[in-house]
Amino acid sequence: MNDQHWGPSISADIVVIGGGTAGIGLVASLLKRDPHLNITVVEPGAQHFYQPAWTLVGGGAFDVKHTVRPMKSVMPRQANWIQASVNGIDADNHRLSLSDQRTLSYQNLIVCPGLRLAWEKIEGLQDTLGQHGVTSNYSFQHAPYTWEQVQKLRGGKVLFTQPAMPIKCAGAPQKALYLSCDHWRKTGALNKIDVEFNLAGAALFGVATFVPPLMKYIEKYNARLAFNSNLVKVDGPGKTAWFEIKDAEGNVSRVAKTFDLLHVVPPQVSPDFIAQSPLADAAGWCEVNPHSLQHPRYPNVFALGDICNTTNAKTAAAVRKQIVVVAQNLLALRQQQPLPLKYDGYGSCPLTVEKGKVILAEFGYAGKLLPTFPLDPTKARRSAWWLKATLLPWFYWNGMLKGREWLTRSSRVD
Repeated sequence: MNDQHWGPSISADIVVIGGGTAGIGLVASLLKRDPHLNITVVEPGAQHFYQPAWTLVGGGAFDVKHTVRPMKSVMPRQANWIQASVNGIDADNHRLSLSDQRTLSYQNLIVCPGLRLAWEKIEGLQDTLGQHGVTSNYSFQHAPYTWEQVQKLRGGKVLFTQPAMPIKCAGAPQKALYLSCDHWRKTGALNKIDVEFNLAGAALFGVATFVPPLMKYIEKYNARLAFNSNLVKVDGPGKTAWFEIKDAEGNVSRVAKTFDLLHVVPPQVSPDFIAQSPLADAAGWCEVNPHSLQHPRYPNVFALGDICNTTNAKTAAAVRKQIVVVAQNLLALRQQQPLPLKYDGYGSCPLTVEKGKVILAEFGYAGKLLPTFPLDPTKARRSAWWLKATLLPWFYWNGMLKGREWLTRSSRVD
C-alpha cells in the first residue's frame, strides 16, 4: 500500500472493525472473560440497529423505534471507541488507515464490519425507494413504508425480489411475502392481488428439508415463483421493473414487469476496504478457516459475521455462536495455546410464514439440521413466533450485547 495514505500513528492491542451485532457482542464476551483487555472498536455509525425485527416491522408486528439505540449505549464501557471508518488494511504491517487520517496499529485484528447493501446496482432504485410503492424491509427507513403500502393495497400486482446469494438473512425476502399475503388473506384482499416472487437463484430455500413446508404457504397464498429472475432496473413513477431472466441454456433476456407494489432486496457485497485488502478471497469476502474463524494467511486476524467467506447463513443467530468461538480461540492464541473451539456453520432463519407462526429453520454447514429444541423443525409454531417476536429482541439488547452466551455451545477441537 502507498505510504502517503498513512497519517499519525496510534496503537491498540486488540482492534475490532465494526460495531454491529458481531462487533459489540464479541467485545462484550471478551471483556467478560478478561475485563483488563485493551480493546479498540472502529465504528463510524452513531446508531446501533436490531435488524432481524425489520421483517416484523414491514409486516405490522413490531415498532421500528424499538430496533435502534445510540451506539454509545451499547458500546461496552471498557472498550475504546474510535468513531471513524477504515480506509485500508495493511495486514503485513499490522495497521489500518482510518478516515480521520490516523494510522491504527494492532496486535490482533477482528474483522466484522458486516456487508454492504448495494442499492446502486439496481438502476433507478435509489431515486424511487420509499415512494411509488417501491419499498424494502432491508432498510430501517423503509420497513415502515412496506407496512403502510401493504395496508393500503386492495388489489393489483405485487412483485417480491431476491438477489443472488450471499445475502444477509436469506429467508427475509420471502418473509416479506408471507406476512404481506397473510394480511391480505385476513382482510379479504388476497384474491384480488397477483403475487409474484422473483428469485435470482433456482431454489426457494437453500436447505431442501424446508422447501416442502414453505411451498405449502406459497400455494396457500397463491403466489407464483419466477426462478432465475434478477431485478436490474426500476421505474417507480412508471410502475415498471426490469428483470434479467436466465433460461435453461443460460441465455439471458431482459423482461419488463409492471407492479403496484414492489418489495426489493438489494444485491449485497463486501465493503471496498475488505475486498481490496490482502485479507480478501477472490470474491472479496474476508477469508477464514470455516471452523476456527482464523485467517489462513494472517494468524493474528480473526473474522466473524456477514463479512466471512464461510458458507453459513448470514444471520444474527450465526453470529451468536461465532462470538464464542472467536473469543475463546483469540484468547488461546494470545496465550500461545492450541485453538480450542470449532464453529459448525450454525445459522437460524425464523421463517415468519404467517403472523403468529414461524418455521424455525436451524442448520449448519452442508445443510445439516441443527435444531435447538426436540421438535419437528419443519412445522410452523406459535412458540417459535414468540421466540422471534418477543424473546429474541429482548435477549439481544439485554443478553447478547452484554456478553451473555445463551445456547451457544460449540464443538471442541479433538
